[in-house]
Amino acid sequence: MTAMRRGVVLQGVDAVDDFLSMATRVEALGFDHLWLTESSLHARDPYQLLSLAARATTKIRLGTAVTNPVTRHPALTAVAAATFAEIAGGRAILGIGAGDRPLVALGLKPARLASLEASIAAIRSLIAGETVTSDGPGFALVQAHMRFSVQTDIPVFVSASGPRTLELAGAIADGVILLCGLDPTVVKWALERVDAGAAKAGRPRPHIALFVYGVIDEDEEAAIAGARPIAAWFPQTAPTYCDLVGLDPDIAREVRETYQGGEFQEASAAAQLLPADFVQKMAAAGNRDRFTSQLEALEAAGVDSVHVLPMGDDRMATVLAFDECWNRLG
Repeated sequence: MTAMRRGVVLQGVDAVDDFLSMATRVEALGFDHLWLTESSLHARDPYQLLSLAARATTKIRLGTAVTNPVTRHPALTAVAAATFAEIAGGRAILGIGAGDRPLVALGLKPARLASLEASIAAIRSLIAGETVTSDGPGFALVQAHMRFSVQTDIPVFVSASGPRTLELAGAIADGVILLCGLDPTVVKWALERVDAGAAKAGRPRPHIALFVYGVIDEDEEAAIAGARPIAAWFPQTAPTYCDLVGLDPDIAREVRETYQGGEFQEASAAAQLLPADFVQKMAAAGNRDRFTSQLEALEAAGVDSVHVLPMGDDRMATVLAFDECWNRLG
């Protein structure tokens, strides 16, 4: 059996009862993690849904994927994470990042690296019971402290794509939520940046949790079509990976110019510009044999866990296909 762990990433797009049904089914299949995205106005609040999932499950670890220091003050994130951890009985993970495209609808931009780092430090200090005074950057705290007892060992996973954020995650995170696609070239490049940050901080590499969006289907054309929108995210948000896998710069530029809206689901026009081979390098976009081979390559590269966000009309079918692929691993 593989030593890697596995998880499912969901968006809060389902009615509460439907989400809880999916959460219990994911646990019953033996997955190790269930994550819920935070996308401002695009989906339901993750802390509330994850707290309900904690009551409906018994073993699976639960995490935000990811909250950010722009829409939530670090003190409020500390309170939300502490409350969630109390409800989850030690199964909670705080996933945090700089923020992404959904911030556009709020007239906001992703946090700068210094603000993200300072926010994580403040959150950890507050959860540890310390009194914190800070002028940010990006927020302020004045003799701030928690007025209730909290679980102090909440792991912090940092979402990272760009080189500087990857190095920061390597230096400070308990785990890295890696958003780089599946191609071995880009995975190696990202891990080298994480390792550089860890080495500078004099610590071992943190847990590497690779997130992959897409569709696993024996009809590969359907899988590629379903996964196209997330592939359009890369030219817009993480263009370095496009260069590494050889995407035509003119296509990348045209995708950036055509990309509309905040969430990747709104990028369908831009996504149509991308060649199929690029989609299959950056997303789960193929049959079970293809995805099983990709899982084997990820394990060989040093990834500690793989987490799939299912796309398309039948998301549970992709979760079940992921389960089948996983069971094939030696």
